[in-house]
Amino acid sequence: MTDGGALTLDMMFEWLEGLVPEGYKYEIVGGHVFFTPQRDTHWDITIGILEQLRARYPIKRLLSDVRRDYPGHLNGFAPDVVALGEDSPEAEFVAEVISRETAGNDYGPKKAAYAAAGVPVYLIVDPYTAEWHLHTLPRDGRYHGYVRFGFGGEIDLTGTVVGLTLRTDGFPRYATGAKPR
Repeated sequence: MTDGGALTLDMMFEWLEGLVPEGYKYEIVGGHVFFTPQRDTHWDITIGILEQLRARYPIKRLLSDVRRDYPGHLNGFAPDVVALGEDSPEAEFVAEVISRETAGNDYGPKKAAYAAAGVPVYLIVDPYTAEWHLHTLPRDGRYHGYVRFGFGGEIDLTGTVVGLTLRTDGFPRYATGAKPR
């Protein structure tokens, strides 16, 4: 605790540092700690997005599973993919690949925090439904632009700050009823 008795994100992350088992990532969403197992399908989609973003972003402006703090009460996220602006350390693109255990965070409080932070492009990729969800036009703490399609097509980001198209035909998916790998 601090002198004022308030718990901080730094304190929470320091405490968690030695507790997280290998193969798991952890985030703090609204003051709640979430441990998520890292799976092959999840990583395959994440690296697929990162590789495509390399056409526009140098490696130093791309992050994966790196802690970043966002607006709201005790929000320390480790997004699957972040692309940083050229002249600013601010995120201009965030992608989250759904994990069954924490999907509610990606569709709910994390989406709200990214909108409040003014992240221009937020992409949710869901290997359980084989769909992607694109959120744009953040204003007044929420996204005003939304589109979703199934895997196989392209995600046209040419009209956004990202300025390129992402292919989804190579994204793996979880078979219905199958255990995640």
